[in-house]
Amino acid sequence: MSLYAAIDLHSSNSVLAVMDGEGKSLLQCRRPNELPRLLADLAPYRGDLVGVAVESTYNWYWLVDGLMDQGYAVHLVNTAAIPQYDGLKHGDDDSDALHLAQLMRLGLLP
Repeated sequence: MSLYAAIDLHSSNSVLAVMDGEGKSLLQCRRPNELPRLLADLAPYRGDLVGVAVESTYNWYWLVDGLMDQGYAVHLVNTAAIPQYDGLKHGDDDSDALHLAQLMRLGLLP
C-alpha cells in the first residue's frame, strides 16, 4: 500500500500527517521539533511511504538532512508555488500537512 507523509515545519514544532493512497488520513499530530520523535512517528509507516514532503521554510535543513540520513525520500516543497485547490486547502497548520500529503498523492507537488 502506498502512503504519503508531509511535515508542516515551524520554528519550535511541526505538524506531521500520513495519508493512504485513497486520501484517508492515518496520522495527524503536532510534535516538538525533535528528530528522534518525528522519526518514531514515521517508523510504523516507513516501508510503505512513497515520500515525505517538507516545507522549505527557513529552518528546514536539520529535518531534511535527518530524514535523508535515515533513507527517507524527501520532497522539499516551495510553499509559494503550491496551487490552491478548493476543498483541499483549509489554511491552518493542522490541515497544511494533510494538504501537502494530498498534493504528493495526486502528483501535484511543485
